[in-house]
Amino acid sequence: MTELDYWKIFPRMPKKITIGDITVRDGFQHEEKFVSTEAKKFYLEELIFAGCRNIEVTNLGNPVSMPQFRDAEELLKHLKSERFLNKCKRKGIDPDDICLTAITIREASVDRAIRLKEQGIGPDRILMMVSTEEQHHYANSGTTLPNYWKEAERCIQKCNDAGIKMCGTVSTIWGSPIGGATDMKDAVVFAKRWLDLGAHDVEHADHDGSASAAEVYRYFSMVLDALPDTNLHIAHFHETKRVASASVLAALHAGITNFEATLGGLGGQPANFLDDCPIKGTGEYYYDDPRYVGLVCLEDTLVQVDEMGIEHGWDVDRVLWLGKRLERTFGKRLRSEAVINGRTLKEGHMEFARPGLKQLKEKMNETPDQLLPEGWE
Repeated sequence: MTELDYWKIFPRMPKKITIGDITVRDGFQHEEKFVSTEAKKFYLEELIFAGCRNIEVTNLGNPVSMPQFRDAEELLKHLKSERFLNKCKRKGIDPDDICLTAITIREASVDRAIRLKEQGIGPDRILMMVSTEEQHHYANSGTTLPNYWKEAERCIQKCNDAGIKMCGTVSTIWGSPIGGATDMKDAVVFAKRWLDLGAHDVEHADHDGSASAAEVYRYFSMVLDALPDTNLHIAHFHETKRVASASVLAALHAGITNFEATLGGLGGQPANFLDDCPIKGTGEYYYDDPRYVGLVCLEDTLVQVDEMGIEHGWDVDRVLWLGKRLERTFGKRLRSEAVINGRTLKEGHMEFARPGLKQLKEKMNETPDQLLPEGWE
Protein backbone atom coordinates (compact mmCIF):
# COMPACT_ATOMS: atom_id res chain seq x y z
CA MET A 1 0.00 0.00 0.00
CA THR A 2 1.20 3.53 -0.78
CA GLU A 3 2.66 5.42 2.20
CA LEU A 4 0.53 8.52 2.85
CA ASP A 5 2.46 10.10 5.72
CA TYR A 6 4.60 12.83 4.16
CA TRP A 7 7.17 12.80 6.94
CA LYS A 8 7.65 9.04 6.61
CA ILE A 9 8.35 9.49 2.91
CA PHE A 10 10.84 12.30 3.67
CA PRO A 11 12.08 11.50 7.19
CA ARG A 12 14.71 14.24 7.12
CA MET A 13 12.14 16.97 6.45
CA PRO A 14 11.87 19.30 9.46
CA LYS A 15 8.67 20.23 11.27
CA LYS A 16 10.13 23.57 12.37
CA ILE A 17 12.23 25.97 10.29
CA THR A 18 13.74 29.45 10.40
CA ILE A 19 13.21 31.95 7.59
CA GLY A 20 15.50 34.97 7.69
CA ASP A 21 14.62 38.13 5.81
CA ILE A 22 17.00 39.94 3.45
CA THR A 23 14.59 42.43 1.85
CA VAL A 24 16.28 45.68 2.88
CA ARG A 25 19.72 44.46 1.79
CA ASP A 26 19.51 41.95 -1.06
CA GLY A 27 16.03 43.05 -2.07
CA PHE A 28 16.76 46.76 -2.24
CA GLN A 29 20.27 46.47 -3.71
CA HIS A 30 18.80 45.67 -7.13
CA GLU A 31 16.41 48.64 -7.22
CA GLU A 32 17.32 51.56 -9.46
CA LYS A 33 15.78 54.14 -7.13
CA PHE A 34 17.00 55.14 -3.69
CA VAL A 35 14.71 53.78 -1.01
CA SER A 36 14.38 56.40 1.71
CA THR A 37 16.02 55.76 5.04
CA GLU A 38 12.67 56.16 6.77
CA ALA A 39 11.14 53.48 4.53
CA LYS A 40 14.03 51.14 5.30
CA LYS A 41 13.55 51.71 9.03
CA PHE A 42 9.83 51.01 8.66
CA TYR A 43 10.32 47.69 6.86
CA LEU A 44 13.11 46.55 9.18
CA GLU A 45 10.92 47.23 12.21
CA GLU A 46 7.78 45.68 10.73
CA LEU A 47 9.58 42.53 9.60
CA ILE A 48 10.89 42.06 13.13
CA PHE A 49 7.45 42.69 14.62
CA ALA A 50 6.02 40.12 12.17
CA GLY A 51 8.35 37.43 13.52
CA CYS A 52 11.74 37.84 11.82
CA ARG A 53 14.67 37.13 14.12
CA ASN A 54 17.45 36.89 11.52
CA ILE A 55 17.51 39.98 9.36
CA GLU A 56 19.98 41.50 6.89
CA VAL A 57 20.09 45.22 7.54
CA THR A 58 22.53 46.70 5.04
CA ASN A 59 25.80 46.47 3.11
CA LEU A 60 28.92 48.01 4.67
CA GLY A 61 30.82 48.11 1.39
CA ASN A 62 31.94 51.30 -0.32
CA PRO A 63 28.83 53.42 -1.03
CA VAL A 64 30.49 54.72 -4.19
CA SER A 65 29.75 51.35 -5.79
CA MET A 66 26.37 50.87 -4.09
CA PRO A 67 24.96 54.22 -2.91
CA GLN A 68 21.70 52.48 -1.98
CA PHE A 69 23.50 51.73 1.30
CA ARG A 70 24.92 55.16 2.06
CA ASP A 71 22.64 55.17 5.14
CA ALA A 72 24.09 51.91 6.52
CA GLU A 73 25.28 53.31 9.83
CA GLU A 74 22.02 55.18 10.46
CA LEU A 75 20.03 51.96 10.03
CA LEU A 76 22.24 49.99 12.40
CA LYS A 77 22.14 52.82 14.91
CA HIS A 78 18.34 52.88 14.72
CA LEU A 79 18.04 49.17 15.49
CA LYS A 80 20.31 49.58 18.51
CA SER A 81 18.47 52.67 19.80
CA GLU A 82 16.57 52.78 23.07
CA ARG A 83 13.43 53.79 21.18
CA PHE A 84 13.42 50.67 19.04
CA LEU A 85 14.47 48.36 21.86
CA ASN A 86 11.62 49.69 24.02
CA LYS A 87 9.16 49.07 21.17
CA CYS A 88 10.37 45.49 21.02
CA LYS A 89 9.91 44.99 24.74
CA ARG A 90 6.37 46.39 24.62
CA LYS A 91 5.57 43.78 21.98
CA GLY A 92 7.11 40.98 24.03
CA ILE A 93 10.17 40.65 21.79
CA ASP A 94 13.53 39.99 23.42
CA PRO A 95 16.08 42.15 21.54
CA ASP A 96 18.74 39.54 22.31
CA ASP A 97 16.85 37.12 20.07
CA ILE A 98 17.32 39.39 17.03
CA CYS A 99 20.43 38.84 14.91
CA LEU A 100 21.38 41.84 12.75
CA THR A 101 23.53 41.01 9.72
CA ALA A 102 25.49 43.30 7.42
CA ILE A 103 27.28 42.34 4.21
CA THR A 104 31.04 42.87 4.20
CA ILE A 105 32.50 41.35 1.05
CA ARG A 106 36.04 42.68 1.58
CA GLU A 107 38.34 43.25 4.54
CA ALA A 108 37.88 47.01 4.62
CA SER A 109 34.17 46.47 5.21
CA VAL A 110 34.91 43.93 7.93
CA ASP A 111 37.11 46.51 9.65
CA ARG A 112 34.27 49.01 9.37
CA ALA A 113 31.87 46.55 11.03
CA ILE A 114 34.33 46.04 13.89
CA ARG A 115 34.68 49.82 14.40
CA LEU A 116 30.88 50.11 14.55
CA LYS A 117 30.76 47.25 17.04
CA GLU A 118 33.20 49.16 19.24
CA GLN A 119 30.84 52.16 19.04
CA GLY A 120 27.92 50.02 20.18
CA ILE A 121 26.02 50.03 16.87
CA GLY A 122 27.77 47.29 14.94
CA PRO A 123 26.10 44.22 13.46
CA ASP A 124 25.88 40.92 15.30
CA ARG A 125 26.86 38.99 12.19
CA ILE A 126 28.58 39.78 8.90
CA LEU A 127 28.96 37.93 5.63
CA MET A 128 31.75 37.23 3.17
CA MET A 129 31.28 35.41 -0.12
CA VAL A 130 33.10 33.04 -2.45
CA SER A 131 31.96 31.59 -5.76
CA THR A 132 33.18 28.19 -6.90
CA GLU A 133 33.49 29.66 -10.42
CA GLU A 134 36.34 32.15 -10.30
CA GLN A 135 35.13 34.56 -12.99
CA HIS A 136 31.93 35.12 -10.99
CA HIS A 137 33.96 35.46 -7.80
CA TYR A 138 36.23 38.04 -9.41
CA ALA A 139 33.22 40.04 -10.66
CA ASN A 140 31.88 40.22 -7.09
CA SER A 141 35.12 40.69 -5.14
CA GLY A 142 37.75 42.02 -7.53
CA THR A 143 40.34 39.44 -6.52
CA THR A 144 41.29 35.78 -6.99
CA LEU A 145 39.94 32.91 -4.93
CA PRO A 146 43.30 31.98 -3.29
CA ASN A 147 43.89 35.58 -2.25
CA TYR A 148 40.31 35.93 -0.98
CA TRP A 149 40.53 32.79 1.15
CA LYS A 150 43.57 34.21 2.96
CA GLU A 151 41.69 37.48 3.45
CA ALA A 152 38.68 35.59 4.83
CA GLU A 153 40.92 33.71 7.26
CA ARG A 154 42.23 37.02 8.66
CA CYS A 155 38.75 38.50 8.83
CA ILE A 156 37.24 35.56 10.70
CA GLN A 157 39.96 35.85 13.34
CA LYS A 158 39.29 39.58 13.66
CA CYS A 159 35.57 38.92 14.03
CA ASN A 160 36.06 36.24 16.65
CA ASP A 161 38.19 38.69 18.64
CA ALA A 162 35.51 41.40 18.28
CA GLY A 163 32.55 39.17 19.16
CA ILE A 164 30.98 39.24 15.68
CA LYS A 165 29.71 36.11 13.93
CA MET A 166 30.90 35.44 10.38
CA CYS A 167 28.72 33.79 7.74
CA GLY A 168 30.57 32.32 4.78
CA THR A 169 28.59 32.23 1.55
CA VAL A 170 29.21 29.72 -1.23
CA SER A 171 27.83 30.74 -4.63
CA THR A 172 27.59 29.32 -8.18
CA ILE A 173 26.77 25.91 -6.67
CA TRP A 174 24.42 24.98 -9.52
CA GLY A 175 26.07 27.03 -12.25
CA SER A 176 27.51 30.46 -12.99
CA PRO A 177 25.94 33.19 -15.15
CA ILE A 178 29.47 33.91 -16.42
CA GLY A 179 31.41 30.64 -16.51
CA GLY A 180 28.53 28.21 -17.01
CA ALA A 181 28.30 24.72 -15.48
CA THR A 182 29.97 24.01 -12.13
CA ASP A 183 30.63 20.92 -9.99
CA MET A 184 28.54 20.72 -6.80
CA LYS A 185 31.33 18.78 -5.09
CA ASP A 186 33.44 21.97 -5.15
CA ALA A 187 30.74 23.76 -3.18
CA VAL A 188 30.75 21.06 -0.48
CA VAL A 189 34.54 21.47 -0.19
CA PHE A 190 34.15 25.26 0.07
CA ALA A 191 31.48 24.90 2.79
CA LYS A 192 33.84 22.71 4.81
CA ARG A 193 36.60 25.27 4.30
CA TRP A 194 34.48 28.10 5.72
CA LEU A 195 33.76 26.09 8.86
CA ASP A 196 37.41 25.02 9.19
CA LEU A 197 38.36 28.71 9.18
CA GLY A 198 35.91 29.39 12.01
CA ALA A 199 32.81 30.71 10.26
CA HIS A 200 29.63 30.59 12.34
CA ASP A 201 27.44 29.26 9.50
CA VAL A 202 27.36 28.82 5.72
CA GLU A 203 24.92 30.27 3.20
CA HIS A 204 24.49 27.99 0.19
CA ALA A 205 23.40 30.28 -2.62
CA ASP A 206 21.76 29.90 -5.97
CA HIS A 207 22.50 33.45 -7.05
CA ASP A 208 21.07 33.29 -10.57
CA GLY A 209 18.22 30.80 -10.42
CA SER A 210 20.23 27.97 -11.99
CA ALA A 211 19.07 25.29 -9.55
CA SER A 212 16.58 22.55 -10.30
CA ALA A 213 14.70 20.71 -7.55
CA ALA A 214 16.45 17.40 -8.19
CA GLU A 215 19.90 18.98 -8.04
CA VAL A 216 18.97 20.98 -4.92
CA TYR A 217 17.94 17.76 -3.16
CA ARG A 218 21.12 16.04 -4.30
CA TYR A 219 23.37 18.89 -3.18
CA PHE A 220 21.88 19.41 0.27
CA SER A 221 21.88 15.66 0.87
CA MET A 222 25.61 15.71 0.08
CA VAL A 223 26.09 18.66 2.44
CA LEU A 224 24.21 17.10 5.35
CA ASP A 225 26.00 13.80 4.87
CA ALA A 226 29.31 15.65 5.20
CA LEU A 227 28.21 18.29 7.75
CA PRO A 228 25.07 17.00 9.50
CA ASP A 229 24.42 19.91 11.92
CA THR A 230 21.48 21.67 10.25
CA ASN A 231 22.11 24.85 12.25
CA LEU A 232 25.20 25.43 10.12
CA HIS A 233 23.39 25.69 6.79
CA ILE A 234 21.20 28.34 5.13
CA ALA A 235 19.48 27.92 1.75
CA HIS A 236 19.39 31.01 -0.49
CA PHE A 237 17.45 30.76 -3.76
CA HIS A 238 17.05 33.28 -6.55
CA GLU A 239 14.05 33.23 -8.84
CA THR A 240 14.48 33.52 -12.60
CA LYS A 241 12.42 30.60 -13.94
CA ARG A 242 9.54 30.58 -11.39
CA VAL A 243 10.79 27.32 -9.85
CA ALA A 244 12.36 28.58 -6.61
CA SER A 245 9.44 27.24 -4.55
CA ALA A 246 10.31 23.78 -5.88
CA SER A 247 13.90 24.35 -4.73
CA VAL A 248 12.63 25.27 -1.26
CA LEU A 249 10.59 22.06 -1.13
CA ALA A 250 13.55 19.97 -2.31
CA ALA A 251 15.78 21.54 0.36
CA LEU A 252 13.13 20.73 2.98
CA HIS A 253 13.02 17.13 1.81
CA ALA A 254 16.80 16.95 2.21
CA GLY A 255 16.53 18.25 5.80
CA ILE A 256 17.49 21.95 5.56
CA THR A 257 15.96 24.06 8.33
CA ASN A 258 17.20 27.61 7.57
CA PHE A 259 16.10 29.69 4.60
CA GLU A 260 16.22 33.30 3.34
CA ALA A 261 13.64 35.27 1.37
CA THR A 262 12.56 38.80 0.43
CA LEU A 263 9.23 40.59 0.43
CA GLY A 264 7.78 40.67 -3.06
CA GLY A 265 10.59 38.48 -4.38
CA LEU A 266 12.79 41.58 -4.72
CA GLY A 267 16.53 41.36 -5.22
CA GLY A 268 19.30 40.30 -7.52
CA GLN A 269 22.50 41.73 -8.86
CA PRO A 270 23.43 45.15 -7.43
CA ALA A 271 21.99 48.00 -9.49
CA ASN A 272 24.28 49.85 -11.90
CA PHE A 273 21.91 52.84 -12.05
CA LEU A 274 20.39 54.80 -9.16
CA ASP A 275 17.75 57.45 -9.68
CA ASP A 276 19.14 59.50 -12.60
CA CYS A 277 22.79 58.46 -12.36
CA PRO A 278 24.79 55.47 -13.69
CA ILE A 279 26.83 53.81 -10.92
CA LYS A 280 29.43 51.06 -10.72
CA GLY A 281 27.48 48.25 -9.03
CA THR A 282 29.05 44.96 -10.10
CA GLY A 283 29.08 45.84 -13.77
CA GLU A 284 26.69 44.92 -16.56
CA TYR A 285 23.59 42.92 -15.68
CA TYR A 286 23.63 39.19 -16.38
CA TYR A 287 20.10 39.21 -17.82
CA ASP A 288 17.96 40.98 -20.40
CA ASP A 289 14.64 41.44 -18.59
CA PRO A 290 14.49 42.64 -14.95
CA ARG A 291 10.98 41.19 -14.54
CA TYR A 292 12.57 37.75 -14.23
CA VAL A 293 15.12 38.57 -11.54
CA GLY A 294 14.71 38.29 -7.78
CA LEU A 295 14.74 35.99 -4.79
CA VAL A 296 12.31 33.45 -3.47
CA CYS A 297 9.30 35.40 -2.22
CA LEU A 298 8.78 35.64 1.55
CA GLU A 299 4.98 35.92 1.39
CA ASP A 300 4.52 32.92 -0.89
CA THR A 301 7.11 30.81 0.96
CA LEU A 302 5.43 31.45 4.30
CA VAL A 303 2.02 30.49 2.92
CA GLN A 304 3.57 27.35 1.42
CA VAL A 305 5.25 26.11 4.62
CA ASP A 306 2.39 27.26 6.84
CA GLU A 307 -0.11 25.18 4.88
CA MET A 308 2.27 22.22 5.07
CA GLY A 309 2.02 22.43 8.86
CA ILE A 310 5.66 23.43 9.34
CA GLU A 311 6.29 25.75 12.28
CA HIS A 312 8.04 29.01 11.28
CA GLY A 313 7.37 31.68 13.93
CA TRP A 314 5.97 34.37 11.59
CA ASP A 315 2.64 36.20 11.59
CA VAL A 316 1.62 35.32 8.04
CA ASP A 317 -1.25 37.80 7.81
CA ARG A 318 0.98 40.65 8.95
CA VAL A 319 3.54 39.70 6.31
CA LEU A 320 0.86 39.72 3.59
CA TRP A 321 -0.21 43.17 4.79
CA LEU A 322 3.41 44.30 4.69
CA GLY A 323 3.84 42.97 1.16
CA LYS A 324 0.98 45.20 0.02
CA ARG A 325 2.66 48.20 1.64
CA LEU A 326 5.88 47.41 -0.24
CA GLU A 327 4.06 47.44 -3.57
CA ARG A 328 2.92 50.97 -2.75
CA THR A 329 6.47 51.95 -1.79
CA PHE A 330 7.70 50.94 -5.24
CA GLY A 331 4.56 51.90 -7.13
CA LYS A 332 4.37 48.61 -8.99
CA ARG A 333 3.15 45.05 -8.80
CA LEU A 334 5.75 42.79 -7.20
CA ARG A 335 6.11 39.01 -7.49
CA SER A 336 4.03 37.71 -4.62
CA GLU A 337 0.94 35.73 -5.62
CA ALA A 338 -0.14 35.35 -1.98
CA VAL A 339 -0.40 39.14 -1.57
CA ILE A 340 -3.10 39.11 -4.26
CA ASN A 341 -4.81 35.79 -3.64
CA GLY A 342 -4.26 35.43 0.10
CA ARG A 343 -4.13 32.19 2.02
CA THR A 344 -6.22 29.10 1.33
CA LEU A 345 -9.23 29.69 3.55
CA LYS A 346 -10.72 26.61 5.19
CA GLU A 347 -14.12 28.30 5.32
CA GLY A 348 -14.03 29.07 1.60
CA HIS A 349 -15.45 32.18 -0.11
CA MET A 350 -19.19 31.91 0.34
CA GLU A 351 -19.73 35.31 -1.24
CA PHE A 352 -19.24 33.54 -4.57
CA ALA A 353 -21.87 30.85 -3.86
CA ARG A 354 -24.82 30.54 -6.24
CA PRO A 355 -28.08 31.22 -4.34
CA GLY A 356 -30.74 28.57 -3.92
CA LEU A 357 -28.86 25.33 -3.18
CA LYS A 358 -30.35 24.94 0.30
CA GLN A 359 -33.90 25.39 -0.97
CA LEU A 360 -33.33 22.99 -3.89
CA LYS A 361 -32.02 20.23 -1.60
CA GLU A 362 -35.05 20.66 0.68
CA LYS A 363 -37.37 20.45 -2.32
CA MET A 364 -35.69 17.18 -3.38
CA ASN A 365 -35.86 15.77 0.18
CA GLU A 366 -32.07 15.65 0.46
CA THR A 367 -30.23 16.22 3.74
CA PRO A 368 -27.85 19.22 3.85
CA ASP A 369 -24.72 17.02 3.86
CA GLN A 370 -25.98 14.38 1.36
CA LEU A 371 -23.58 13.97 -1.60
CA LEU A 372 -24.85 10.69 -3.19
CA PRO A 373 -28.34 9.41 -4.07
CA GLU A 374 -30.22 7.75 -1.19
CA GLY A 375 -29.63 4.00 -1.09
CA TRP A 376 -26.21 4.07 -2.73
CA GLU A 377 -23.53 2.27 -0.76
